[in-house]
Amino acid sequence: MLVDGSSRLRAQQVVGILVAKGVTLEILPKIEGTAEDQAIRRSLIHMLSVVLDLDISAGSAANVDWQKENLLEILIRLFCDKLFATLRQGMPRRYVGHEDDLPELRGRLDVLRQFTVLAASPQRLACRFDELSRDIALNQIIKATIIRLLAISTNAENQRRLIELAFAYEDVATMPARSLRWDSVYLDRTNARWSELLRFARLVLQGRFQSTTTGGFEGISLLFEMNKLFEEFIGRMLKSLLRDTDLSVHLQGPLRHALIDRQTGARRFATRPDIVVSRAGKPILVVDTKWKRLRGAIEDPKRGVGQADIYQMMAYGHVYDCNRLMLLYPHHHELAEREGMAAILQIANKPDELIGIATIGLADPKKARSSLRALLFDTGTPFDLAAAQLSSAQAGFASA
Repeated sequence: MLVDGSSRLRAQQVVGILVAKGVTLEILPKIEGTAEDQAIRRSLIHMLSVVLDLDISAGSAANVDWQKENLLEILIRLFCDKLFATLRQGMPRRYVGHEDDLPELRGRLDVLRQFTVLAASPQRLACRFDELSRDIALNQIIKATIIRLLAISTNAENQRRLIELAFAYEDVATMPARSLRWDSVYLDRTNARWSELLRFARLVLQGRFQSTTTGGFEGISLLFEMNKLFEEFIGRMLKSLLRDTDLSVHLQGPLRHALIDRQTGARRFATRPDIVVSRAGKPILVVDTKWKRLRGAIEDPKRGVGQADIYQMMAYGHVYDCNRLMLLYPHHHELAEREGMAAILQIANKPDELIGIATIGLADPKKARSSLRALLFDTGTPFDLAAAQLSSAQAGFASA
């Protein structure tokens, strides 16, 4: 969040951009291994692309000036590239119903209108017909996004490209954001290529873009909670890694309760782990992500892990009947160990119930996928999901 000080704003656990009249404030995360702003932007954009399901190809990313452009202008540039490429395959159209009084019959006759309103004008026919049109909800949403971005972009090249795109949508109705019919958009195999652009439009018009207006100027804030971003980034990568296995990944769930009222049977104290990996409905790994710096073992035997975090993980293990639990942190150079499993802790009097303390590097998010794979498929470790697949004695877990 942003904390309002007496003479300054202080960002806590948020990243993104604030735009006001004559000033742009960019808030970048502290990512270990990325000393320069352009490297941090690359890492952050890649994480956002995974979390927001935005495919950022190597070609489009190569055209971005990572040093000179801020986060907002980079996202606008990538949106323009994607929209131009998609429009080359044609703008979506569908049949839209029309009613009109014409000199000759088109479609079918509106009998009621013909013999009431037009009773004295037999030379006109009340027609109802369908016409193939580009003025549909999907195109209206994309046009509204173009107009919104054109109002806030300060980059000359982005403005030029947005004006070109606006011209392509000239015959599509201009709708205010609050009047857009999101519920009328249907994506199928014929228009699935528009799904990414629609997600970006939702981000601009409905989601984390928040507009503020002072006089005739529109400001904007695009802020992301880093804790949430890190959690979703890891969760979605894990889903991708395990897509072709018999393992399923749940983010922020499944919801289970810690206690049951013995008199009423009502469930109390809901628990919702960050990430749960299951096989056939049985949780085999619970992961909680923490956007904070892990300490070295010499500096602090507890490594800076909070006592409340340990209690929470023990509760997850009990409620979800899972004996493999993991706290995952971003890696940094002050740790003596390489990224990966930093420590494995055994719960007292429970020799097979383990809590792993692990880190993952984010300097190159593309490599984070392979790092996560190594962490969970490192043969011979208690957290080896590959070995777990071969074991049936403990619901899929290899023994410690």
